[in-house]
Amino acid sequence: MGTYAVTGAASGMGRAAAERLRGDGHTVVGVDLRDVEVIADLSTPTGRAAAAAEVLERVGGRLDGAVCAAGLGGVPGRDRVVQQVNFFGVVDPLEAWRPALAAAGNSKVVVFGSNSTTLTPMVPESAVRALLARNPDKALRVVGRFRGRSAPFAYASSKMAVTRWARRSAVSPQWAGAGIRVNVLAPGIIATPLLEEQIARGEKDAVEGLAVPIGGRGRPEDVGDWVAFMLSPAADFLCGSVIFLDGGSDAYFRTDDWPASTGPAGVIRYLRRAKEWRARH
Repeated sequence: MGTYAVTGAASGMGRAAAERLRGDGHTVVGVDLRDVEVIADLSTPTGRAAAAAEVLERVGGRLDGAVCAAGLGGVPGRDRVVQQVNFFGVVDPLEAWRPALAAAGNSKVVVFGSNSTTLTPMVPESAVRALLARNPDKALRVVGRFRGRSAPFAYASSKMAVTRWARRSAVSPQWAGAGIRVNVLAPGIIATPLLEEQIARGEKDAVEGLAVPIGGRGRPEDVGDWVAFMLSPAADFLCGSVIFLDGGSDAYFRTDDWPASTGPAGVIRYLRRAKEWRARH
C-alpha cells in the first residue's frame, strides 16, 4: 500500500480521489481549506509552503504519489486567486515534494487539467507564457484586457499553463529520470459543487449547451477511478499524457486537430530535441 498527498481533498473530484485511494487501503494526506489532515490556503505562497512542509513531515520524506486536484473555476473578480490556485497551487507543492516522490523509486503524479485548455477559444498565449515564467502579475494584466469577460480566460490560461508545465516536467531528468511519472487528467463537465456554483451564477445555459456526445455529466466517482488507475502499476509506462475525461467534448470540437502532421518548424524542433536526447544518453 502507498502513501499519497491529495490537494483539494475536501470536496468534489479531489474528495472522490481521496476516498477511492483510502478504500483501496492507501494512506492519504489531504490538503484543503477544511476537513482534511493539512489545512492550508494554496492561493498564497505562505500557504503553499506550509502545506508542502506539513505533508513532508507527516509522510516522513517519502511519497508514492500525489494528486493535485485543488482548483477554482472562472469566477468573475477572482482572476488572481484562480491563477494562484490552479497553477502555483500545483507547481509549488509538487516541486517541494519532488525529492520525496523520487525517494519512492516508482512514484506517480496526477495533475488536474481541464478540457477548457482546448475548448476555450482565443486563450492568450502571453498569459500562459507569463505563468510558466512565474510572472503572475503579467498574466493577470493580459487576461485583464478582456475586462468583465476575463474570468474564463484566467481559468483556461491557468489550466493550459499547468498542463504544459506537467508535460515539460514529465519528460525531464528531474522527474522521469528520477522514476516519477507525471500525467494530466483533463475533466469536462463533472457533477461537483464547483459546477453547481457555476450554474448558480447564471451560467446554466453555457453548461447545458456544451456539446457532450455521450450526454449528461460525469461523476466524481468516475474521476476517482481514473486517478486510481493513473497511480497504479498499470500506468508505469504512462508519462506526460493528457487524458480527457469529458464525454467526447474535446473530440467533437477538435476531431481532426490531432494527430497532426509536423510542418517544417516542427521538423527542426524534432531534430534538435533528438540531438539533445542523444547527448544526454
